[in-house]
Amino acid sequence: MRKETGKIIKGIAGFYYVDLQDGTILECKARGIFRKDGSKPLVGDMVEAEVLDEEAKTGNVVSILPRRNELIRPASANVDQALVFFAAASPDPNFILLDRFLIMMEQKHLPCTICFNKADLIDPKEFEPIRKAYEQAGYPVLYTRMKVQDEEQSGVKALRSYLKGKTTILAGPSGVGKSTTVNRLQAHVMMETGEISEKIGRGKQTTRHAQLIPLEDPGTYIMDTPGFSSLDLFDLEETDLKDYYAEFHPYMGACRFNGCVHHMEPDCRVKQAVEAGEISRMRYEQYITNYLELKNRRKY
Repeated sequence: MRKETGKIIKGIAGFYYVDLQDGTILECKARGIFRKDGSKPLVGDMVEAEVLDEEAKTGNVVSILPRRNELIRPASANVDQALVFFAAASPDPNFILLDRFLIMMEQKHLPCTICFNKADLIDPKEFEPIRKAYEQAGYPVLYTRMKVQDEEQSGVKALRSYLKGKTTILAGPSGVGKSTTVNRLQAHVMMETGEISEKIGRGKQTTRHAQLIPLEDPGTYIMDTPGFSSLDLFDLEETDLKDYYAEFHPYMGACRFNGCVHHMEPDCRVKQAVEAGEISRMRYEQYITNYLELKNRRKY
C-alpha cells in the first residue's frame, strides 16, 4: 500500500485532512495505535499516511513525525510564527487587547508581526507613533488595504513575502477583515478548502477549530483561529508580566529594587525611560492596566 508524507491541515470528528506533497488532500482516519500510546495527531503535524483509495482520496494516518513545537490553544504543532491581525480603524484597535495577544504569543515563544488592516482609513502621520511603539518593542508592523486591487499598493505583496515558506498562526478579534484577507491570499486554492468544507458539512468561513490553509507558495500555510473580542491572562502572575514587554528588557536589573515591577517603586529605571521617551508611554500605560487587573483579581 502506497505511503505518503504530508501535513495535517484540519482535524474534526475523527477525520484528519492531510495536504500531501503533490497538493492532494487526503481524508484520513487515525490508526488505533495512537489511542493505545495516548498520543493524538494535531493540526500542523507532519505525518505518514497510507493511501486506501486513490480516487476517493481516503487513507489512514499511520505515524506522526517529530514535532518542532506544540501549542495548547489552539491545539496545533509545528507553528513557525504569529501574525496578530487588527483593523487600523472601523473598528478602532483595542490596544489593550493587542498587547494581550502579543503576550500570549510571547508565552508560546513565537516570533510575532502585527498587521493593521484597513490602512486606507487612517492618516499615516497620526498612526506613526503607534507603529514606532510596537516596532520599538520588537514587533514588525505591516499595513494592508483590501479594497485596493494592486498587490503592492494593498500590502498583499509584503504580506505574502512575510508568510512564504512558513506556517503562520493568524490571531485577532472578530470583524477586522481576517476572512477577506485570507481569501485574497488563497483565492487559487479555495476549491480545495471548499471540498473539505463539503465533506465535513461546515462552511468555508467557520473557524471554531484550528485549521491550516495552504497558500500557493510550497510549504506556506496560514492557521486561521476563532476571532476574539476579549482575552484574559489568567495563567500569568502579575510579577511576571514585565518579562513579556521586550522594551523593558534593556533596563532589567537597573532599578533600585530587585524584583521591581515598574509601578509604584522609586528609582525605577523603566519609569525613567518612559519619561525620557525611550519607552512608549502608551505601551507602558497598557502594561500598568494589565498589571493592575492581574494583581486585583488575586483578591477574589
